[in-house]
Amino acid sequence: MTFSQGFLDTEATHLAHNYAPLPVVLARGEGSWVYDVDNRAYLDFLAGYSALNFGHQNPRLIAAARHQLETLTLTSRAFRSDRLAPYAEALTSLCGKESMLPMNTGAEAVETAIKIARKWGYVRKGVGPDRAKIIVSDGNFHGRTTTIVSFSSDDGARDGFGPYTPGFVSIPFGNAAALEAAIDDDTVAFLLEPIQGEAGVILPPDGWLRDVRRICSDSNVLMVADEIQSGLGRTGATFACDLEEVTPDIYILGKALGGGILPVSAVVADWDIMGVLSPGQHGSTFGGNPLAAAVGLEVVKMLNEGEIQARTVELGTIFADGLASIAAESQAIADIRIRGLWAGVDIAAVGPTGKEVATRLASNGVLAKETHGQTIRFSPPLTISRIDLALGLERIAQSLD
Repeated sequence: MTFSQGFLDTEATHLAHNYAPLPVVLARGEGSWVYDVDNRAYLDFLAGYSALNFGHQNPRLIAAARHQLETLTLTSRAFRSDRLAPYAEALTSLCGKESMLPMNTGAEAVETAIKIARKWGYVRKGVGPDRAKIIVSDGNFHGRTTTIVSFSSDDGARDGFGPYTPGFVSIPFGNAAALEAAIDDDTVAFLLEPIQGEAGVILPPDGWLRDVRRICSDSNVLMVADEIQSGLGRTGATFACDLEEVTPDIYILGKALGGGILPVSAVVADWDIMGVLSPGQHGSTFGGNPLAAAVGLEVVKMLNEGEIQARTVELGTIFADGLASIAAESQAIADIRIRGLWAGVDIAAVGPTGKEVATRLASNGVLAKETHGQTIRFSPPLTISRIDLALGLERIAQSLD
């Protein structure tokens, strides 16, 4: 029995079976590489579902975290810390907004945005009590809390967890006419992913975000963009909404905001929206803690420099060309969708399953994960070198041969 097998056996015995991970037991990482307990090296082409946009053990982020670990890590929001206000100022400036509410996980941030949108609808728009509606998209993924799965179209996430939270209307993703038709006097927000990540990196039609912005503005409805996976450089822009020069009313951020070091999320909006909250109506013991604020502030500084975004555009072109070349030579690929360093590759129905391809990739030293059966998602760190990206493409081609 290998060292890894012992870990797998222990996990099967003592860990809840809410995930079905590949049989790889990772022990350390650096940059775009991770190493298992048997010291085998893998290129990380998942990067924690975009939580590791800046790579494993990024020196700047580790230095910021280490310094804060040695000074102060938690106060709770009962007291102020010297890290939170500078972080809030930097993040709101990055987003072009006035205020932010710090949370921990992405799902917490989505729940927070839902509460803010509903309260805004009652206080600012004049919607009747308990009548607020939020429009969402079919195929969405915003987390797995009881409220969020209530408007999921993924039966695996929903089944067995009712009764479901009311107040949501789902429409086809990327369909502006359906959005316009779904809005009524009780509609307070449209919650959207600019690109649907969990669904398989599904891209909307060109111009859809601009249409959404226009429709929401005309209808006095909040445009709420979940940029947890798509934001912070992943598409080659700071936010995916920037690709169409659109600014939502509310940004929901997470994953890479914590640099892959700890969970950090935030809701960012102007005061006419955020100001509907008063003390005691929402909070989190760990939200905005000094350690999270120190790491988040360094993430914002890196994004303000613009180098990450520029590299992602350049490497994204190389990645797209490489995947297209593989598809031209392989009958296993049915379709490719890509923005920046974020790709969804559909495996042909007559070929291997997505899980089989993910297993082959791991055997060839590349870590990625399937979704919805036949789609492989690739999201390598934005700091990946050209040499490592080329090596990863070679191994993908080998796995699909």
